[in-house]
Amino acid sequence: MRIALDNNKKQFIKNKIIMYKIQANQSGTRSIEVSDEHLITIEKYALFRNLVDSNGIIDENVLDKLKFNIRSLLETEAGDKALLDLCLDVIYNNNMKAFGLHQLVLLYIEWKQKREINSTDDENNITD
Repeated sequence: MRIALDNNKKQFIKNKIIMYKIQANQSGTRSIEVSDEHLITIEKYALFRNLVDSNGIIDENVLDKLKFNIRSLLETEAGDKALLDLCLDVIYNNNMKAFGLHQLVLLYIEWKQKREINSTDDENNITD
């Protein structure tokens, strides 16, 4: 079952795990699959906090900065399977370039907003 989110992101369900597909290059010939678990790990470690400079441009330097931050986290958080999975599946994926990171940041923002809306709806249902 596939549900289109927009032109460059697709969401599908795989064994009750929500997966997203982000476009990894401008031509659309490469993509990377991102799971809810990956997004939760990004949130847990606040990997995107203070990552992008004030100019708002995501380039290869920003991707390198993220990789360095994750590398230092891996040294201190040895054995965190979720962080290792994020690295292997997404961040250090051969297709991950600056464009893909930009798409990942956009997906994360959209995912975070939907979670906040859902948690607000859940709180309203409890108080009703």
